[in-house]
Amino acid sequence: MKKEQVMAEPFRIKVVEPIRLISREERERRIKEAGYNVFGLKSDDIYIDLLTDSGTAAMSDNQWAGIMLGDESYAGCRGFRHLEEAVHDVLGFNYVVPVHQGRAAERLLFQVMVKKGDVIPFNMPFDTTDACIRSLGGKPVNCVADVAYEPQAIHPFKGNIDLVKLRALITEVGAQKIPFIMLTITNNAGGGQPVAMSNLKEVKEVASEYEIPVFIDAARCAENAYFIQQREEGYQDRALAEIIKEQFSYSDGCTFSCKKDPMANIGGLIGLNNEELYRKILPLLIAQEGFITYGGLAGRDLEAVARGLREMTDDDLIASRIRQVEYLGELLVDSGIQIIQPVGGHALFVDVASFLPHIPQSHFPADALAVELYLESGVRAVGLGALAFSTPDEGTGETISPKMELLRLAIPRRVYTDRHMDVVAEGLKRVYERRNQIRGLRIVHAPPVLRHFLARLEPV
Repeated sequence: MKKEQVMAEPFRIKVVEPIRLISREERERRIKEAGYNVFGLKSDDIYIDLLTDSGTAAMSDNQWAGIMLGDESYAGCRGFRHLEEAVHDVLGFNYVVPVHQGRAAERLLFQVMVKKGDVIPFNMPFDTTDACIRSLGGKPVNCVADVAYEPQAIHPFKGNIDLVKLRALITEVGAQKIPFIMLTITNNAGGGQPVAMSNLKEVKEVASEYEIPVFIDAARCAENAYFIQQREEGYQDRALAEIIKEQFSYSDGCTFSCKKDPMANIGGLIGLNNEELYRKILPLLIAQEGFITYGGLAGRDLEAVARGLREMTDDDLIASRIRQVEYLGELLVDSGIQIIQPVGGHALFVDVASFLPHIPQSHFPADALAVELYLESGVRAVGLGALAFSTPDEGTGETISPKMELLRLAIPRRVYTDRHMDVVAEGLKRVYERRNQIRGLRIVHAPPVLRHFLARLEPV
């Protein structure tokens, strides 16, 4: 068999930032001070930081050049014009609402569109999206295909909406109660799993029958397009840029955290083709973010976002990024650690239910594993399980735990080498070898919503 050619990263490293591994003793002290919550750790306490891929990318020389050329005019800056052009060329939308990050885009859109009692179908909402809709009196409903809950099932598009579930929900509550349908591409809460182009098209067809708009959470749309290119019939010979743009043709608009695939350290946007909706959002934008041509961003950051949108269409760049995630996945699987299969685009998701079966969800096993990984190797990951996604039952008030308990290892773009991935895998392997000794956590203090960000915990 012919050996596959080894491919290097499609970039050279130009600037480096020193990192250090503090002692185990120090790590024990720091995590205790942080209330056994990895969000409370200081960046200097971390050796390899896989908490999130949001805003943590290494920007390109082209993006940094744009920052130096930033126009800081309050109204009508050049950066906004460049952003408009990039959004139209790359995503296909005519109207752009700039904001400081993705959750601000969601807040503005949802304030205009969601009212008390509304129901919003998702493939699977993420934590902050869910909380935003609920704060406005709406109810997000998960319509993801059941295969999404089978960690070891090999399916090319586990982020798809189940059309039967979607139609049943529309029939049950009535189209007038559904202001829009939203798909997250890729599906972060479900393990970074992609949505097929055929599913995007079919969801749009169903929505059109009932005159319901479709919006896309576009944070990782380039990675989603890569999986379509690799896995969906008819797309293998098409350029990534073409696939990215087609995805949005099956929507009425998008919210976009440009801290992900566009590789900016800050920034987001709403993309729209509906001028009436655009006009409704603008007064809220001015009141909450900034004027309509900067939206809470410096002009230099608008330039970085505009250039990043174009850079994310590079086939070689996305292929290299996915290859590194797959590399870490192979190391973990070879160690006997079960992860969400197939490997997602931006992160590895460890199946904590199989890793720590002796810890009940009431003792937050995903977060306990995050603590143990930090103690073992100085690596910060994040638990996405009962602490993050438990919800109260509307009838009884009892806690409903999520169907999956996951540890997310989110890999920043163009930041770490494969040797760093080796360190991560070795650390998790050592934790796995002593997994029966690990205890769960309990809450000392936590707010009623989004508690995983601010909770203080202690070992059981």
